[in-house]
Amino acid sequence: MKRTLIKRLTWLAVLLCAGCAAVVNLHYDKNKPHHTPAGFRNNYLANLNNGSGNFWKWQWQRFSAGLPKPPANNYQFPRVKPDVARLKANRSETTATWIGHATVLLQVAGVNILTDPHLTERASPVSFAGPKRVVPPALSFDELPHIDMVVISHNHYDHLDLGTVRRLAQQTGGSPRFFVPLGNKKWFAEQGIGDVIEMDWWDQQRFKSLEITFTPVQHWSARSFSDRSQTLWGGWHVRTGARPGGTLTAGSASAGAAAAPFSFFFAGDTGYSKDFADIAARLGAVDFAMIPLGAYEPRWFMAPQHADPPESVKIHRDLQAQTSLGIHWGTFELTDEPLDEPPARLAVELAKAAIAPERFRVLMHGETMDPRK
Repeated sequence: MKRTLIKRLTWLAVLLCAGCAAVVNLHYDKNKPHHTPAGFRNNYLANLNNGSGNFWKWQWQRFSAGLPKPPANNYQFPRVKPDVARLKANRSETTATWIGHATVLLQVAGVNILTDPHLTERASPVSFAGPKRVVPPALSFDELPHIDMVVISHNHYDHLDLGTVRRLAQQTGGSPRFFVPLGNKKWFAEQGIGDVIEMDWWDQQRFKSLEITFTPVQHWSARSFSDRSQTLWGGWHVRTGARPGGTLTAGSASAGAAAAPFSFFFAGDTGYSKDFADIAARLGAVDFAMIPLGAYEPRWFMAPQHADPPESVKIHRDLQAQTSLGIHWGTFELTDEPLDEPPARLAVELAKAAIAPERFRVLMHGETMDPRK
């Protein structure tokens, strides 16, 4: 028991580090309210309330209560084996495959995209401790199609995994292009990864037939005791084909692309905020949204940074999403709720909101869906 507690405290202290060194934000722009001289801040929340004192209070409470509780009735997370040959050959269908946690393989307009790729055993700065996968990645590195593009929401260890991005950068056929929040390009360069585009909130870039916008969400960043919120975090809005009003994005002038515009949004890690209504107001309704469901208990500590299922449904509505997929659950044991709880709570909230289950789906690890339906 003591050994387990020590391991928990070690990795969680790193993930939720509270220290802050005297640093200078090299990207500081006094005209941008989310910039500070030492880093970045959220749009609608001055203080996340997850500093050192509250972190240790949470750790003591969960240890005293024997949390987290295991899944009910020794629940086994259902898995399916993806159709690897189909995914590798696909250059025309639009698909979304849940690999686990926040990692989704998206195939859109012939482009293979990974969100927050994590394919190793632990979400931790060390190999011997930290959150261990409950379910293996649904696709191995060898089973992935060639990845053209990767989006990273922020630098926490369960979203930016060193072992995974190194392997992807070394894939046969060349590195994918990594799209990362402001301040993270330097870290990638230190790993020898050079094909990296760094973006601030509301920056836009073009890649192949895609228009990519980096958006605000409510969260924070850190990879050590001394770099809290020194790099940015956010979500990714990606559009292909015709924009609202009929203007084609660069590189999408084919008849097929013009006839079938498609947009998706990847929230990464986030608490609920007005940012999602802002995104829809600025960029329009999205066809497909990937919205976190898990890592939400206890609410007194997690609410500002991690949405719970009722808030996930609010995000779905604020984004005016045609279809959503629940992510960020059932893979790593990060917080106090049982790992199998988020989908059950989502089903209740969808019923309350009179939203059909097919409008906000939960997949098995490895399952592929058509995000247009």
